[in-house]
Amino acid sequence: MTATLKSYQTNINCGSCVRSISPFLDELDGVTIWRVDVEDDRKVLTVEGTASDAEIIQVVEEAGYQIQPLN
Repeated sequence: MTATLKSYQTNINCGSCVRSISPFLDELDGVTIWRVDVEDDRKVLTVEGTASDAEIIQVVEEAGYQIQPLN
């Protein structure tokens, strides 16, 4: 499976929020690298890897955050 780059709008607002989501995304199979741009008003989460949208959305919601794909 080929790695892709996916972007999502979230409510991950600060460094502390990024630290709290880290274990969830770091342990998700198929995620190569990820980052959150907390300076962007949309709080964009970018994920590179082979994980599906559904898998990424599920772990972010399990961590207590809102998420929706950006087109």
